[in-house]
Amino acid sequence: MNLPNSITMSRIAMIPLLLWILSPHFTWKSGGAQEISASVLFILASITDGVDGYLARKRGQITTMGMLLDPLADKVMVTAAIVALVAYNPDVVKVWIAVVIIGREFLISGLRSIASSEGFTIQASDLGKLKTVIQIVAVVSAILAHGWDNWIFGPLVIPVRWIAIAGVYFTVLVSTISAVDYFIGFWKQIDHASSDRRKSFVLTRRAP
Repeated sequence: MNLPNSITMSRIAMIPLLLWILSPHFTWKSGGAQEISASVLFILASITDGVDGYLARKRGQITTMGMLLDPLADKVMVTAAIVALVAYNPDVVKVWIAVVIIGREFLISGLRSIASSEGFTIQASDLGKLKTVIQIVAVVSAILAHGWDNWIFGPLVIPVRWIAIAGVYFTVLVSTISAVDYFIGFWKQIDHASSDRRKSFVLTRRAP
C-alpha cells in the first residue's frame, strides 16, 4: 500500500476513535478534555483529506483503491461526526440538519456514480469546496460548544456557541445550494451524453 492510501486508511481508522471520544464511555472529560480531544482529532482527519490527494497527484500514485477509499472515507467521516453530534449536542445539531447534510452527501455520491457509468465526471465546484471548509468549522465549533458558550481571553470574547449555530446553518445553506449546482452540472452532462449517443445511432444507421 502506497503512502497516500495509507493516509486515507488512517483517516478511516480515526472515525471509530472520534465516535468513542464523543460517546458517554469516554471517561476523560474534566476541563474540556473530551471536546478538545474530539476537535483535534477531527481537524487532523480533515487535514489528511487534503494531504492524501496532494501526495497521490505529486507522486503519481493515483490508484483505483485510492479513488474508491478517499471519497468513501470523506463521506463516512462527515456522516459519523454529524450523527454523533445529534446526540452529543442536540441543541446545535438537530435531526433535520443531519438529514439534510447527510442526504446531500449521498445525493452527490449517487450522481457521481451515475456519471462514471456514463463515461464522464463531475468536477468539484467552488461551492463544494466552500462547503467542505464551512463544514469543518461547523463540526469543530459544535463539538466545542458542548463545553463552552464563550471563550474569554481578557477583553476578547469568542462566542463559541453562536459560531457553532451560524456554522451549522450556513453549512445547511451551502450544502443545499451546492447540491443544486452539482445536479445542474450533472443534468447538462447527461443530456449532452444522451445527445451524442443519439447522433451516433443516427450516423450508424445511415452508414452504407
